[in-house]
Amino acid sequence: MNHLLPSSSVIEKLYTEHQSWLLARLQRRLPSRADAEDVTSETFAQIVENKNPADIQEPRAFLTTIAKRVLFHLWRRQDLEKAYLQSLMLVPEASVLSPEERAVLIEAIEQIDRALDSLPLPVKTAFLYSRLDRLTYPEIALRLGVSVATIERYMKRALLQCLQWAP
Repeated sequence: MNHLLPSSSVIEKLYTEHQSWLLARLQRRLPSRADAEDVTSETFAQIVENKNPADIQEPRAFLTTIAKRVLFHLWRRQDLEKAYLQSLMLVPEASVLSPEERAVLIEAIEQIDRALDSLPLPVKTAFLYSRLDRLTYPEIALRLGVSVATIERYMKRALLQCLQWAP
């Protein structure tokens, strides 16, 4: 347990010295203080989870890098939710989801997005053409300028990636 104390005190010092600076910086970029507070909190949470804070040489540069990643994920999530809500407007009222069903669906979409995040762009594109636009493999191959066999490999890779992320 003693090995945690130095790390804990380093994190406390990092938080005390830089939290208000990071929050102010994020408030200039985000429309609401609540979003800035969320990103700030998530930034420090990621440092606690994934990094030995004693190794941080340039705290503000490091915090900025982590915060940019958190912002990117926030904006992606907002884009996904916006696209989902726009698609809901096209659905007849009788088949509109309850708030609980909507939350489960959004979480599933986010999980698929995270699973596909590490794949090359052509693989993601092929997968999305197939699943969202319901294009056939030959149609996807034509759009991407590759063979049908390549699309089959892309789809296998994307599906395997999704299965690895499945709960």
